Amino acid sequence: MSEPETSINREITFTPIGVIHSPFKKPKGTPIQPGAARDVEGTAVIFDPYREGLKDIDGFSHLILIYYFHLATGSSLIAKPFLDEESHGIFAVRAPGRPNPIGLSVVRLCAVEDGRLHLQDVDIVDGTPLLDIKPYVPEFDVKTVQKIGWLEGRVSRMAHSRDDGRFSQE
Repeated sequence: MSEPETSINREITFTPIGVIHSPFKKPKGTPIQPGAARDVEGTAVIFDPYREGLKDIDGFSHLILIYYFHLATGSSLIAKPFLDEESHGIFAVRAPGRPNPIGLSVVRLCAVEDGRLHLQDVDIVDGTPLLDIKPYVPEFDVKTVQKIGWLEGRVSRMAHSRDDGRFSQE
């Protein structure tokens, strides 16, 4: 049985709701995951038209930030990730050089002040366009997993791994 025709091949446009600020001025040297950015402070400045959407966000300790990898160059369906010497399919890695360069990070929310979110555990390059924010809720977001693919035995290296610039133009 074939899948019904849909209009999924249309262009999709997003408008940033804000901008993320961090101490990382370029991809090279940036931690590769929030777990490697423990206590790194940053902010997300929410643009005026979207600030009303922050109502009650201060009741959450963690947020999911969805953002655009604005400094990623090109995309490939095969990539060598930071934690391995072998190449893998892009959908089996978290590299920024993707068909749709969208990133996701779970960060700690420390304070909300005049449309500015004060954050910790920020692994995001300064000036990154913020597309969306979702509250992190363990009952929704934490899953027990049985396998983690090629990352098995490599995750412990994450804390010391940094972007080496392979997915951006510097």
